[in-house]
Amino acid sequence: MRRRQSADVPRAFDLARREIGQWRRRQSGRKRLPRELWAKAVTLAREYGINQTARILGLKYASLRKHLAAESEQDPPPRAKPDFIEVLPGGVLSPFPECTIEWEEGDGVTMRMHLKGIGVGDLVSFARAFRGGRA
Repeated sequence: MRRRQSADVPRAFDLARREIGQWRRRQSGRKRLPRELWAKAVTLAREYGINQTARILGLKYASLRKHLAAESEQDPPPRAKPDFIEVLPGGVLSPFPECTIEWEEGDGVTMRMHLKGIGVGDLVSFARAFRGGRA
């Protein structure tokens, strides 16, 4: 089997491979890899795939897959806040629509509105007034 040359390995693996190698050299006997090193391997596996990461770092494929699955279950990725939400007039079916809108400006000013039975045109007027005519 041909040995993978360092030129073929993405640079992101260099540090992790070095740290795992140093940790293994310091250990006597078989010990579990520390969580910090597994976390680095999981991060690389997300970007480059489990097979490539396990092969380059010298880890067992099944173990890396298990750690990846366990971390995915614990910490769901944070959801990004939308920068813009478009409200279309045809999407409101109720004769008395109701919604809560929270608006935060870049300078930290926040406005929360709970609206009931208001039309889309009125929402635009509120937004324009809040933003000082810049909506």
